[in-house]
Amino acid sequence: MKEKLSEISLKFFGWVPKKIPELLKPLEFILPRSGITIHPKNYLSIISFISFLSSIISLVIVILLTQSFFKPAILMEILFIVFIPFLVGIITFLIGFFYPYQLASSRARSIETNLPFGIAHMGAIAASGVPPQAIFKLLASFEEYEAFSDEMKKIVRNIEVFGMDPVTAMKEVAKRTPSEKLKQLLFGLASTIESGGDLKTYLKNAGEQTLFTWKIRRQKYLQRLSTYAEFYTGLVIAAPLYMISIFSIMNVIQPTIGTLDILTLMKFGVYLVIPLINIGFLVFLHMTKVEI
Repeated sequence: MKEKLSEISLKFFGWVPKKIPELLKPLEFILPRSGITIHPKNYLSIISFISFLSSIISLVIVILLTQSFFKPAILMEILFIVFIPFLVGIITFLIGFFYPYQLASSRARSIETNLPFGIAHMGAIAASGVPPQAIFKLLASFEEYEAFSDEMKKIVRNIEVFGMDPVTAMKEVAKRTPSEKLKQLLFGLASTIESGGDLKTYLKNAGEQTLFTWKIRRQKYLQRLSTYAEFYTGLVIAAPLYMISIFSIMNVIQPTIGTLDILTLMKFGVYLVIPLINIGFLVFLHMTKVEI
């Protein structure tokens, strides 16, 4: 399915990477860190194709709505038909373009959440005297570590498939990991191995420091949640009730504001604006959450 979509997108929108090559550089940087295994040119063509489809679908929906459910003035109808599909296409493209950034950020959070426990596990394995390759292979088999385990799998792949030595394999993964803390850990491990240092001592110190940082980050996040709760209560609960009360009083006195019907505005706010604000707030919480 992914290959077919990529093929169709390149056929019809392969010109986009050629015409706007400056969009490729950020994608070349972020796609490996997000875990998306698609070439930047293919990815840019795909999101361009999907944006075009979303514009066409939204155009059809707007035409059906304006012809079947409500009939605005001719100028307003033209504005809807032209503006809404264009806006939907732009928004879809922006969502697709910035999705790898969100995914990379999510993977970084997952890595850093599991990093203290992964390092402790690595230290326990290293204490038995096994080589680094065996440490990475054992950690790669623990799916509970999520994205951290995926990074370990990449190191194992570099060693077993591409024939790299453990130090080179770690450095290659460190260059592309979305987590700065894991990057520092891998470069530190590589340096310790190259200099003949004590791997067990290094992992013990790194684990203690990482666990302390994780506890502080969790505590700050819990404090922020209380602030978010107050903000949500004021913006999404109190403010809509206040506005609906005002509109209800205005509807009794004067049922229209200019050419707009107050009852229509109330329905628009209740059925569209408030749900969108709630969805936006949930997305914001998801993007800023600290997994605990």
